[in-house]
Amino acid sequence: MTEIGRAKELLDTPTLWVDLDVLESNIQLLMDDFRDAGVDWRPHTKGIKIPAIAHKMIDAGALGVTCAKPGEAEVMAAAGVRDILIANQVVGAQKYARVAALQRHANVKVTVDNTATLAELGAAAEAIGVEIPIVVELNVGMNRAGVEPGTAVVALAGAVQEQDGLRLAGLMAWEGHTLDIKDADERAQAIQGCIGQLTASAQACRDAGLPIEIVSCGGSGTMDVTMHQPEVTEIQAGGAIFGDATYQMWGVPTDPALFGQAVVTSRPAPDRIITDAGFKTLPGMERQPKAVNLDNVVNIAASAEHGVITLSEPNKSVQVGDVLDFVVGYGDATVFLHDAMYGVRKGIVETVWQVSGRGKLR
Repeated sequence: MTEIGRAKELLDTPTLWVDLDVLESNIQLLMDDFRDAGVDWRPHTKGIKIPAIAHKMIDAGALGVTCAKPGEAEVMAAAGVRDILIANQVVGAQKYARVAALQRHANVKVTVDNTATLAELGAAAEAIGVEIPIVVELNVGMNRAGVEPGTAVVALAGAVQEQDGLRLAGLMAWEGHTLDIKDADERAQAIQGCIGQLTASAQACRDAGLPIEIVSCGGSGTMDVTMHQPEVTEIQAGGAIFGDATYQMWGVPTDPALFGQAVVTSRPAPDRIITDAGFKTLPGMERQPKAVNLDNVVNIAASAEHGVITLSEPNKSVQVGDVLDFVVGYGDATVFLHDAMYGVRKGIVETVWQVSGRGKLR
């Protein structure tokens, strides 16, 4: 693309860009931490959506990726990712056929939390002569999807094992509700309790003669605890590679790598700066973006097309036409809004990645 080799500041705005040096350092930091803890890394790509970044993580040592939907898994498999977990329930005849067909191209595991889908999933697999690996999801307190820990898990895992066309691969859980706990010790205890339910259920399955290879859990905001829990085999943390403002708030050890670039379009008052990056570009639903190298920022608000920066002190140095950078507020709520992400190294565009996982809602 013509942008490659161009100075970042010369890109048209608004633009989403990633600092490649920081991104690669963040990936290596996480991989080293997981290796030291003795767990595998299966990063969730629901907020990343770019196969080239998935390959950077796999090249660093990740065993594969986690996806939210079959459409995302299809994008990753088409790009050569060979080990994929769809960490949500897949329901409907078209989806059953799609995940069965994916087995021709990659090892794509599907999550279930009840018996309602098993027969049709198995039939779709048998119809084309493949086997679909299944991971049973537990509810460990988030009260979203998932079967209750204990005997219900063993019963569902047994039903999976008995279903032709399916293969029991393991268990997973998501302890995301613990992110709301402010006290660090209380939060750690809550996470340990959640993962204890997961690992105890895995052992109950093994005691019943059921094979459990995978025990998967751990998001970016909980990985500091989950990676050290006995019997956990893999961590799903993914968004931490971007080190955005939300993950900084959650105390992740990575540095900010993902940014939005905007241009100043108006200076209607000394304490107010208007940019061309509204919530279609840099949303603040989870956390406001953070302005880089701009002092006295009180608030960053957004309408559809405008970013509104309010200052506590007058500023006369920022002029219409100036370029401003922002640490993204939350990558999961931002990347999917963009067609492309610019990979920048030392101020120069090195690569342009299409956000090929955007819009994959099915």
